Amino acid sequence: MTAATGTRRHFALTENLIGYGTMLLIVGVLVAFLIAPVGVILVKAFRGPDGFTLDYFRLLFQNELHMEATVNSLALGLVTVIATTIIALPLALLNAKLEFPGKPLLTGLLLMPMVMPPFVGAIGIQRFFARRGVVNLLLMKIGLTDAPIEWLEGTRIFWAVAILEALHLYPILYLNLTSALANIDPSLDDVADTLGVSKWKRLKDITWPLARPGYFAGAIIVFIWAFTDLGTPLLVGYQQALPVRIFNMISDVNENPMGFALVVLVIVMTLVVFFVSKLALAGRKYEMLARGHVTNRVQKLSFVGALPCYLLLGLVILLAVTPHLSVALTSFSDNWFMTIVPEHYTLEHYHQVLATELPMIGIKNSLLFSGLSTVVDLFLGVLVAYVIARKVVPFTGLLEGVTMMPLALPGIVLAFGYVVTFTGTPLDPFINPMTLLIIAYAIRRLPYMVRAATAGLMQTSRSLEEASMVFGASRFMTLRRITVPLIAANLVAGCLLCFAYAMLDVSDSLILAMKDQYYPLTKAIYALFLEQGRGELTASALGVLGMILLAICLLGASRVLGKKMGELFRS
Repeated sequence: MTAATGTRRHFALTENLIGYGTMLLIVGVLVAFLIAPVGVILVKAFRGPDGFTLDYFRLLFQNELHMEATVNSLALGLVTVIATTIIALPLALLNAKLEFPGKPLLTGLLLMPMVMPPFVGAIGIQRFFARRGVVNLLLMKIGLTDAPIEWLEGTRIFWAVAILEALHLYPILYLNLTSALANIDPSLDDVADTLGVSKWKRLKDITWPLARPGYFAGAIIVFIWAFTDLGTPLLVGYQQALPVRIFNMISDVNENPMGFALVVLVIVMTLVVFFVSKLALAGRKYEMLARGHVTNRVQKLSFVGALPCYLLLGLVILLAVTPHLSVALTSFSDNWFMTIVPEHYTLEHYHQVLATELPMIGIKNSLLFSGLSTVVDLFLGVLVAYVIARKVVPFTGLLEGVTMMPLALPGIVLAFGYVVTFTGTPLDPFINPMTLLIIAYAIRRLPYMVRAATAGLMQTSRSLEEASMVFGASRFMTLRRITVPLIAANLVAGCLLCFAYAMLDVSDSLILAMKDQYYPLTKAIYALFLEQGRGELTASALGVLGMILLAICLLGASRVLGKKMGELFRS
């Protein structure tokens, strides 16, 4: 055997070790902490004292409150998708087709809701739409009403939650549509111009069909997010939502099996929506001979000609940040009552954050849990992305599909499954939820890291890696010394996204953190919000600090990834 043959065999052995080892590791982790918890829920939902039973589902469908909550959550998801489409589609078309002074700044500001989670904005909604809140006081002052309107009662509270969800989630759909429109071959527009096709017909017959995959990818995420969101309806006070009813059953989960049936119902509905969206695209082809980006034509507008664009962008940005501006005002207010804006301002509530035990526990725990989960995502994400991008094993499509599974599984389902599966074990969340919180954060954000790393690897030539191995470097050394440094910017962006969204995770944090000393940031905000007296004010200050941290992380990731950031939010 020659030295060259031995070297090739060594490389092949190392490649197989990385490829198959990564696949076994990822499958093992997901089986233990994703599939097994869901399996336990399914078993308990269909097992009664005498074996297999459908009694829990029969009782579920006979319970008017549970059915009302189910219908409400489905309606919330559907209304949110429609609202985000109405907002995001014109904005994406404007971004793709027009150029005007100040466009980069304004389109960047459109992403602000991503750094302002609705969980925090819900505090602002309470302040704005309370019986003696800003909206009612303003309406009475200008004479449009004589008595306060109960905005957060009856059916109106549903619309308050839906609007808040839409104003938070439209950037996800906007990013997906922007990415899809940027990939459309600009020569199609040239041909349409030559043939005299009208702009409307061009939009209907060319642009929309080619952008449809990007739209559905974003719409699925928006629907599942709104359908399964726990924090927003919980803080607004909308109890008749399915996630809130599941959350209220956590404490007696082992005594009341109805919670298992509710979670199974959420899983089934999520899967149905996911597969229906896939069927909507099945059998259709969206290939183009070329892709857009650089040569895509845009119409240049003057400042005066762009006034409608400024009006539209300004209105969307103003509506999106209003709840969070209310939170910020609340955090600086001193005795804000019966006035449209605070009469006095103070920094006392921020001092309380630093001087009080619970807020500092929340900050420290979230920094620790989120940091460790990001390290896990970085390690696993690089390995998975390398195997996928370099096609190290024959089953890269399967590996990618398995890794993307957490995007289709709601956080409330995973958290509920952890409580059911690991209670009474060394990972018991009732005793110490730290390990499960880190795992939950890592599992749910792993797809972001994989896609960020994959995007970097797709832009990196393999010839550099091949040259390294020709000169005797091992596959591991090449990965560590050549590949990872070349995609460092993408990895930083992925880490920022994973860390930021873990810091402000809601479902896992609210459900798994049972004791004060393990509260992450969002659970601390929720606990403070429920305190009588000045708890809401301290919660607002803590929420503002969380928004600032999330803003820094996401703006950094957006700067690195640009339009490709939308690819991270695909199902």
